[in-house]
Amino acid sequence: MKIRFIACFLLLTILAATTSCQKNHYKVNTSSIKVKIEIKRLEKDLFSLNPNEVIPMVPSLKKKYGGFLQLFSLVINTGDIDETSFGDLLLRFCSDKQNNDVYALTMKKFPDIKPIEVELQGAFSHYLYYFPGRKIPAVFTCITGFNNSIIAGDSLLGIGLDRYLGADCEYYPRLSIYKYISARMTPENIVPDCMYGWGASEWNYSALKYPVDNVLTEIIHNGKLKYFEKCMLPETADEIIFGFTPGQMKFCRNNESQMWQYLVENNLLFKSDQLTIRKLTGEAPFTSYFTKESPGQAAIWLGFRIIELYMMRNPGIKMEDMIKNTDVQGILEKAKYSPQ
Repeated sequence: MKIRFIACFLLLTILAATTSCQKNHYKVNTSSIKVKIEIKRLEKDLFSLNPNEVIPMVPSLKKKYGGFLQLFSLVINTGDIDETSFGDLLLRFCSDKQNNDVYALTMKKFPDIKPIEVELQGAFSHYLYYFPGRKIPAVFTCITGFNNSIIAGDSLLGIGLDRYLGADCEYYPRLSIYKYISARMTPENIVPDCMYGWGASEWNYSALKYPVDNVLTEIIHNGKLKYFEKCMLPETADEIIFGFTPGQMKFCRNNESQMWQYLVENNLLFKSDQLTIRKLTGEAPFTSYFTKESPGQAAIWLGFRIIELYMMRNPGIKMEDMIKNTDVQGILEKAKYSPQ
């Protein structure tokens, strides 16, 4: 009995140490890193104007918003901001009744964006911890006619607040936005989406020039971005990071080995046709290769788990080197990924 007790005690100690190790992997000390983010609200500057003021204000808007105004203009389809037609097209956007109704709803939902600024400051302090010397983007809010959630450009980050009005927003069903997508169109998803969008912009899939485009490469790349997002927001629940319900998150954790085994046994990892890739990595209510209890993009979670283990088991590797590493097979081998 004594031997069994000692064995159990040792097992519990090991499990506790492992759990503690995993829990603390993402926690780093950023107390000495100061980040100041002041969000400029383009939607307020646009929709608080009288219609006859919009065109005369274009030069001032260009000066205040710089490159972001051009990105915003492309999103709402008003063209080049230096074209003479831009003022008229912008006036049409600002005069649209639905856009004004959405603006009123947006202001009611987001009268104060200080909480977003504070959360972004925390996220970007982690960014500077992992990437010292990098530039923090200027951040803006806007409404885009429901076109874009996040707009990322060179040193610019825009938030389409009309895409975060809450899962029960009356406009989303009218726009035929599926419930499994609108469930994530909530204020708490803004900063996680910002960090994922910023990472995807900084390390664009095409720009990294992976040797092969297949399922494994796609899930590894997206796994890198999710790992980046998790490191930027270590206190954020995994359900928010991955956009899963608690039940879907539980499914992934309980069925990790079965999902991986299915991909391996059915030779799906090296499939390069876009239909297979989309089925495993695209937006969907569930992953059709698995079960209806699985979330869409469950394979991306597997990619994240590979990257997580790769970084845990190779602590000397810097995050940027990991992200830029295009040797997908080498990453898989060094992760020693073999879920049980």
